[in-house]
Amino acid sequence: MGSQRPVYLLALLYALIIGFSFLFTKLALQVADPVDTLAIRFVIAFFAISVPVLAGWIKLRLSRSLWRLIPLGLLYPTAFFGFQAVGLTYTTSSEAAIFQATSPIFTLALATLLLRESTTWIQKALVLFSVGGVIYIAVMNGVSIESTSAWGMVWLLVSTVALSLYSVLARLHRSGYTAFEMSYVMMLTGCIAFTTLAVVRHTIAGTMNTLLEPLAEPTFLLSILYIGLMSSMLSSVMSNYLLSRIEAYKMSLFVNLGTLLSVAAGVVFLREKLEYFHIVGAMLIIGGVLGVHTRAKKQVTEVESR
Repeated sequence: MGSQRPVYLLALLYALIIGFSFLFTKLALQVADPVDTLAIRFVIAFFAISVPVLAGWIKLRLSRSLWRLIPLGLLYPTAFFGFQAVGLTYTTSSEAAIFQATSPIFTLALATLLLRESTTWIQKALVLFSVGGVIYIAVMNGVSIESTSAWGMVWLLVSTVALSLYSVLARLHRSGYTAFEMSYVMMLTGCIAFTTLAVVRHTIAGTMNTLLEPLAEPTFLLSILYIGLMSSMLSSVMSNYLLSRIEAYKMSLFVNLGTLLSVAAGVVFLREKLEYFHIVGAMLIIGGVLGVHTRAKKQVTEVESR
């Protein structure tokens, strides 16, 4: 346990970083649209992660196998952050944080389907328990399928599924690549995808000269530096490294700690209103996630004791 203490301290730092990601993303979106925000974000992230490579401090061993990691980059960060940014334009950062808490649930379901990992009926029941929390929040919000808030929730759920798909696929490649190599390809993919979208959009609209205008706003500049350097580049490397050192269910607990910090940050700094049903729904989601992974931990213990 003592030798793992630095790893858990790093995991706590990771939870703190992602805990404030929704806050700064929401602030950035108040100044620029989602596509421009994502383009600038991943240009910064890719430039930052390229510095140690160009300086010769870190050697990449990707060569001809680079294409194997492209699907990971398309799922995370491209699909994940893309749909998340769209969802945040219709919802609060607190709601976005709560919805992201379902990621371990989708990961469990997808791992069962795609990796043939077995689950017990108790774990399946806990999956429904957590999904029920999401449905409860939607119902209590009084949303209908035509409302913008409902569509915001849909995009957030699609974003969460993309993150879960990435987690499942990453398990297949993690033994062949370092955390830095995986993160490098992910930042490169996000940079190319979102920069291309932004350039094409501004070219068609004839507004290319406005692409970098948001950087003149102090709030945007601070926010984009945080989400580009901290919650994109650094958190990606940290996540890939931590998943190689601690079990996935333990990592999920720290992700959910970040979720709770995100909700708190939205309420404290953005003055977002936190209704009682947000709290109840969050308890259902987090309770289900904790139950699933507590059960998984118990199964591992029982197997090891035989």
